[in-house]
Parts: sequence; structure tokens; C-alpha cells
Amino acid sequence: MSDAFVRVTGLNKYYNVVGNRLHVLRDLDLSVNQGEMVAIMGASGVGKSTLLHVLGGLDTIDGGDVRVGEHDIAGMGDEARVAFRNRHIGFVFQFHHLLPEFTAVENAAMPLRIARVSAADARPRAEALLRRVGLGERLDHRPGMMSGGEQQRVAVSRALVMQPTLLLADEPTGDLDEATADSLHLLLREMHAEFGLTAIIATHNPRLAAQCDRMLRLEGGRLTPG
Repeated sequence: MSDAFVRVTGLNKYYNVVGNRLHVLRDLDLSVNQGEMVAIMGASGVGKSTLLHVLGGLDTIDGGDVRVGEHDIAGMGDEARVAFRNRHIGFVFQFHHLLPEFTAVENAAMPLRIARVSAADARPRAEALLRRVGLGERLDHRPGMMSGGEQQRVAVSRALVMQPTLLLADEPTGDLDEATADSLHLLLREMHAEFGLTAIIATHNPRLAAQCDRMLRLEGGRLTPG
């Protein structure tokens, strides 16, 4: 597609497990348009996380072509992938991975601080996002003082604070109860539209997948329409 923002062709990925070569992704193709929100469904262990890690520059590949916008991910070295990831990718994981010794606003601002943005400039940007996701009264609370849903909202804010072009969410509601998960589903959809993001969400939750523009299923290392 001419307007495809994410373009994957012939992707192969192997892992060596106890002396055996496990073929996780097999000649996988994927095309996601600019501004689209796509759900990738599949059972645990089929390679959903691996695919997101490849797209976000967290993992290398064993064959194929992977492009995000004008960036050739497959052809990048380690340093280039780190720079690409920090600037262009927002990650939300099943487990929020917040740093317990830091407050909500400090956690949300962390990518900015890593990018050497001053605390004086980083805090207002992080605060604005936390207020937008409904945590205006929790700015200086540490993760241990917040519920699971609140912690995941901090994680969403952290993922968006660098204004990424691609949001990757890996089972973002997998550790939440149904009501809290539904609230986070709505938030992700709202933020996707508000920030003009392209988003790929790996999930086994059909309620979340149904809120996306398109659903794909990962089976046998390949993607098929869901």
C-alpha cells in the first residue's frame, strides 16, 4: 500500500531453545497504514511479543525487511536501533515496569530525562499527560500507592511523552480486571485519535481487539485476517 507506515516483508525470526532451533516468525508480511490501530491476536507463545519487539527495535531478525516510516529497522546497528526506539516508538507492556522509588510524574518523564531534557522542561510535559489520563491528583504518588489501572495509565503517559509516531502495546490489559481493562481500552483509543498515532496492539482480549480498526491473527508464524 502506498500509504503504509509499517511495512514488513518476509520476516523470519528464530530462537535457539535447549539446542533446538525454534522458528517463531515464518516469512511474515504486515502492512499498517498511517493512523491505523491494528490488533494482533493469538495464543500465548505464538510470537506476538517477538513481532512487537522487532518492530520497536528491541530485537533483531534472521531475514526479511522491516520498515517503519522511512526507517529501515532490519538494516540498523545496535546504536541506531536504540536511537530510533527512544525517539519514535512508545511501548506499553502488560506489566507497567514503573520504577518504585520514583513518583508518577518522574516515571512518566523518564524517557525525556534519558534524552537529556532538563527536569524543568520534562516535568510539565509529563504532568500534562498524567492529567489527561485522569491522574492529576496522583502526580507525586509512587507506584505502590496506586492501583494497577492507575499504574498502567502512568505507563501509557510514559509511552507518549516523547510524542512517538508508533505505539506498540503488548497485552496492555492482561493484568487488569474487566472493568479496569475496559477503561484502559477506551483510553488507548482516545489517545490514539488525539495524538494521531499509528498503533499495533498484541492481545488475546477480543473486547480490546474489537475496538481496533482491523484485527489480525498470528498462527504458525504468519499473520492472517482475524
